[in-house]
Amino acid sequence: MITRLTGKLIRVLDDEVRVEVGPLEYQVLVPEAVRRQIQLLAGSEIRLFINHYYESIANGARFVPRLIGFLTEAELEFFELSCTVEKIGAKKALKALARPVKEIADAISRQDAKWLATLPGIGATTAEQIVTTLKRKVAKFAFATEPSGDVATPSGVQGKLIEDLYAALMGLGLNPLDARARLDSLLQSGRPFETFDEAMTLIFTR
Repeated sequence: MITRLTGKLIRVLDDEVRVEVGPLEYQVLVPEAVRRQIQLLAGSEIRLFINHYYESIANGARFVPRLIGFLTEAELEFFELSCTVEKIGAKKALKALARPVKEIADAISRQDAKWLATLPGIGATTAEQIVTTLKRKVAKFAFATEPSGDVATPSGVQGKLIEDLYAALMGLGLNPLDARARLDSLLQSGRPFETFDEAMTLIFTR
């Protein structure tokens, strides 16, 4: 069982990363919130906390090993807790983690099912089920301080700034996919920015 992976980040794709450890290259699925933090770190060393499970293919005819990576043990623990909710498996829990764990846990503790229903793959019924199942189990995630982490984003662009930009785009009414597309377009353009205002100006300047 793989529980932690440290190596060179080779590629960041839409919903996975490739990490080189010695002569081996690992495919690691990552939630959107983690992807935003590391998408500019290709070529750097990274440490991921791993959930290792087997995905059933063809109604159980065969099983494929999958690795899911997180930047902190708290993120991993929250993911595993989410999988205890009825009808939420690894795939749905992974997709739903488009916002930081602290924000999702806070919404659960406030019993804000309407906010939870805005997460990818989470409808109104599932949001209510999440609140019912987890409302008494997420306090430590909702009130946790932000970890310093082992990830440093190059070129002066901090992961916190990227997260703030994503939240601002969502606040302007963009759905998660559109917000991600706008942010990805900015980061891939190579246009330099150091502040939130500079980045927002570039995002809305064609």
